[in-house]
Amino acid sequence: MPITKNLTLPSSAKDLTVNPDSKLFIAFISSPDPITKQPWCPDVRDALPHINKAFAGDDAPDLAIIEVGQKPEWNNPQNVYRKTWGTKNIPALVRYEQVNGKVTETGRLVEGEILNKKKLREFIV
Repeated sequence: MPITKNLTLPSSAKDLTVNPDSKLFIAFISSPDPITKQPWCPDVRDALPHINKAFAGDDAPDLAIIEVGQKPEWNNPQNVYRKTWGTKNIPALVRYEQVNGKVTETGRLVEGEILNKKKLREFIV
């Protein structure tokens, strides 16, 4: 499944569309620096190749990449991704599944955890 960069997030995770027998992964990353065109966060720059590789196959689960903003936006405690989506660290790779008919966060890898190939592979299976 291709990686999407244009998912419009609903007002909360419970409103995500996730099929009962599948998983949806969301990678919360820093926005690109206007000058370098690279994510401003060095941890995101390190993790992105691992994320892209893990979700590149035809049989890979769905992944949406969401940019959390520039550094000042991200550092604001009222940032919607911090406040509504519970994202305190970037990069964050979050897994959502239906549990008892409700969309629920069922796992999360953050920062250096994403660089652990074994942990990442086990997380997305």
